[in-house]
Amino acid sequence: MSHESASAPFTYSDVGATGGEFPPGYDHFRLRRRIGSGRALFDKAGSQLLAYEMQRGTGIFVQASTPNAEPGTELSVRLGFGPFGITAPCRVVYVLDEPNRRGFAYGTLPGHPESGEELFAVEYDPADDSVHGMVAAFSRPGTWYTRVGGPVVRIIQRWFAARYIATLRPR
Repeated sequence: MSHESASAPFTYSDVGATGGEFPPGYDHFRLRRRIGSGRALFDKAGSQLLAYEMQRGTGIFVQASTPNAEPGTELSVRLGFGPFGITAPCRVVYVLDEPNRRGFAYGTLPGHPESGEELFAVEYDPADDSVHGMVAAFSRPGTWYTRVGGPVVRIIQRWFAARYIATLRPR
């Protein structure tokens, strides 16, 4: 990652908002799916998630400035298909390291086709021993081509969210 990107501002003003109520003026979505049960699965999935395995498992991971997510980590993902892809820069906003919830959120940087924030998490429910993967985001188009793509871009985002969660399921 370049030193230049470390000083780049986020492309949106609501930094950290995936940790609470999503701000108006963005497309919002949340997807939560059961991936299995047991504290061991939660611990394993949490470790995998913090090591960017959701992004690696979907084939979009390019690089990160740290081996595990931590606030300020610069990372990039490749979005698109074949020769029509672009590298999209992001920065980790915060990390969740709670007894029953682990994950991180990243926000978009200049050069990303969207403007907003995405949270990737795994949650453990001690009441029934269930483990859930969760992806939540707020975003809006950051370029002319994502504005033109409108509903198709939103469908692709939701499709990727389901794929992210599938990477955490035991094999």
